[in-house]
Parts: sequence; C-alpha cells; structure tokens
Amino acid sequence: MSVATGKVYLVGAGPGDPGLITLRGVECLKLADVVLYDGLVNPLLLRHTRAAAERSCRVEGPGGRYLDQAEINRKLVELALSGKTVVRLKGGDPFVFGRGSEEAATLAAAGIPFEIVPGITAAVAASAYAGISVTHRDHASAVAFVTGHQTDPDGPGGLDYAALAAFPGTLVFYMGLHRVARIAAALISHGKPSETPAAVICRGIWPDQRVVHAPLVELAEVVREAGLHPPSMIIVGGCVELSRQLDWIKAARPLLGQRIGIARAEGQVDELIPLLTNLGAEPVLMPTIEIGPAPDEAAVDAALDRLTGGAVGAPPQSRYDWLVFTSANGVRSLLDRLWSRGLDARSLGATRIAVIGDGTAAALAPYGLRADLIPETFRAEGLVASLTPLVRDGARVLWARATRGRDVLKTGLLAARATVDEVVVYANGDTEAWPAEIVLRLEHDEVDWICLSSPSIAQGVARLLPVAARERLGKSLRLASISPVTTAAATAVGLPIATEATRHDWRGLLEAIACAATVGPS
Repeated sequence: MSVATGKVYLVGAGPGDPGLITLRGVECLKLADVVLYDGLVNPLLLRHTRAAAERSCRVEGPGGRYLDQAEINRKLVELALSGKTVVRLKGGDPFVFGRGSEEAATLAAAGIPFEIVPGITAAVAASAYAGISVTHRDHASAVAFVTGHQTDPDGPGGLDYAALAAFPGTLVFYMGLHRVARIAAALISHGKPSETPAAVICRGIWPDQRVVHAPLVELAEVVREAGLHPPSMIIVGGCVELSRQLDWIKAARPLLGQRIGIARAEGQVDELIPLLTNLGAEPVLMPTIEIGPAPDEAAVDAALDRLTGGAVGAPPQSRYDWLVFTSANGVRSLLDRLWSRGLDARSLGATRIAVIGDGTAAALAPYGLRADLIPETFRAEGLVASLTPLVRDGARVLWARATRGRDVLKTGLLAARATVDEVVVYANGDTEAWPAEIVLRLEHDEVDWICLSSPSIAQGVARLLPVAARERLGKSLRLASISPVTTAAATAVGLPIATEATRHDWRGLLEAIACAATVGPS
C-alpha cells in the first residue's frame, strides 16, 4: 500500500521579532510533522509546533560558507513523498531574496502539493523598527529592493549602478554589508550625491538591533568603526533623515537589547515571551523546575468529591467555604481534573476562591471563574493577612498546592482557627541540567539577567549555574528577584540579587529590571 504524498508549506517567518509571523504561518506550524527552518528564523517560533525541527545550516565549500540549496530541495521532496506535512520556515518572505521560488519550482516539478505563505520582509520591518519610512510623499515615491550579494558589481551580470544611482526613491540593499564600501563607491561614481543620507541596520528586529547613520561617502568607515556584522541591511535615500524624529523603539521598549533568562518550567513561559519581546528584551528559556502530574490522583479526586459533592448533575454540596490557589499551575491542575470528571465551574457552588496574586487570578478566567480575594501583596504572608479576618473560628479551607513549598499559608490559617485541608495537585521537581546551548550562552556572556520567581527557582539556578557565569554575577550577569522571600532564598545559596520587584509579579519583576538596566551594573 503506497503512502499518500504529503504537502509542503513555504512559510515566511518574518524577521527577528517572533510576533511578526502571520496567523496563517502559525496555523501551518501547528499542522506540521517536520519543520525545516533557516538560521535567520527566531527559534522561539518553534514553540508553535510539536513537529520535529531541523535547522538548515551553512556548510564549508571551496568558496567559503554557503547554503546547500540542492540538499534542502532534496529533503523537501523526500519528506513530502513519505507522506509528511512539511513547513519550510524562512526568514522574512520566502519570495524576497529567500530562494523560495527555487524550492517551489522543485516541488512543482516533483508533483508535490505546496502552499506559499508570505511573510513580512526584512526591508520593510527592519526599516520601520529603525524609524525609517522607506516611502514618503515628500522624499521617495518608490523603493527598490536590491541584492548586495554580487561577486563583481561592475562585471557581467552585475547590477546597473547607473540606473540605481538615478533611481528616484529609496534603495534597500540586502546581504551587502561586506561590500558596503564598493556599493557606496559604485553609486557615487555613477552620479549619486556623496552626501545622500544612508544607514545600516544590523540584526534588524532583534532585541540587539543596531543602527548607524552617515552620508553615503562616509558609510563604510562608520560601519567599520561600529563593528557591525551580518545580517545587516543598507538603506540609501532622503527618507533616512526622517528616522531622527521617528525613532520610536527606544521609548516604547525599555528593555531593548536585554537578554533575560526565564528560569521557569517549560510549560510556563508562553505568556511571558510576548511580555518580554514587547518590552524589547530577548527571552532566554532556561527551565529550572519541572512540572508534573499529581503524585496521588486518588487524593485529588477525593478532594474534588468533598469540594463539589461528587455527583454529576447533583446540587453542589461543598464542605469548604474557601478554595485557595497559590499558583497558576495549581489552578490548571485542579480545574482540568474537575473538567475531566464531567464537572465544571458550576460544581463549586458558593465556595469562594482566594488566590495569591494577579497571575493566579488570570489563570481562573479560562474556566469562567473570578477570584473573590486577591491580597495587596502577592506573597503567602499577604494572603494569610487578607484571609484571616474571613476564616476565623472554623471556616473550612481547601488549599490546592504543589509537592513542595512554604507552609506559611497553612500555619497562618490554623492560627486563625480555620480548618485547613491540603491537596497536592501537581509535582514540582528539579531540572537535572540546562540544554547545552543555554550553558554555552551563559559561559560566553550572552545573558544579561536571570529572573528568580520563587525560592525553588533560586535554588535551582544556584545548582545549575556554570562556574564561568557565576564569576560574572553582579557584573555582566545580574539576578532579579520577584519578592523578599525569593531574595532570602537566593542569598542563602550564595546568589547576589541586583534588584528586587516592589510589585511581586512578573510585570513588577520586569519593571525592576528596566530601572536597574538604566543604571547599569554596580
């Protein structure tokens, strides 16, 4: 029995910022069995897929490093013929200097179904992020996208620099940084005024984006002095001057260029990635704890029976006045189990819900629930202080918790004469080791901050941090703590805290980093 031919999606990933991929691109990633992605693609986009992923890398050859396009074409055909749904994920747009048309032609010749999903091209996005409008009714009514990857600009088959010099608009050169001096000289020698405004954008749309400006005649020297490197883009034309008044990104993104380690569990970072990228930071995923199922599912079911009365369709007859959550994981673990047993939010009846903070409260929303109590300070001590007046003299409390954590809540409520039952709804364990690429980034000074969002995470970071990175603590690598309790735990294991959040949630943590980053290391 023959295997049905699969399908290939040639998807533009957009440049740098993972939020710039299209909705259709994300849909394709969710369909994929295999993803073959370019080096310019932000690897955070792979969180949209469960497919096997492989990066297409440049290889060494007689003429230097190059991309083996023939090998990529062959893989696409072989995978599709084996029945796989394949996403070829390409930086920017697949048909703008992306060789997507070559891949499409190969697939068409092999009779393989394919779909082209356009992406935001780097020329448009990088310019916008640098405050450069490539068209403007007073400065440029046209824009030309040009490849700067020419072996000899004036040789046979080279670009028509006379036409480019006379072009009445903005010139955008892709892949031309190593030839910037020759490109500038060729334009000037063919009539482009030497004082024409020009810019080079390095690592456009990434948190470490850099931009230099200079008259065309001085551009190569300014690029050399700045030490820019590929991937970069050269922009030439009057519109470049507008960037001085349209430079929006520094004000809008206070964490621009900061590489921030998120030391949470793998499944807890999805909501944080856009939070960091929208502030201009590069999230560095370094899972330090592992979240697992409850060690005793029967105990969870027994607690749910006490909480709801146990029978599907029966009137709720809860034995508890309050249900308390101290983490979003606790919310999801308990309420997912409730749903799997054929019950829903109605089964909670008149039981009131208390949570430790805004993040935990937000986790209730998908289940159609709201918190009745959120303390002013997002700590166990704050939750105890807020609950104590409400649970005096025998109120019944069910606390959904992890396998480990502080007992401040239970101790405080018992002191108020509440009846407190605990149920462990998820396991909280230690990660054995960070991925090799994270260790290398830490060893090569490619992380600026690590966020410590709980005592257990502080202890895990202390255990996993490489020696080379530990030596830079407080200097080029700094630690940010979410609360005094976390700071105390970090200090106890020898980790110096550079800043501590005054608001004990992730937004407060990032606000603290933004303030400290402005001041710089001590």
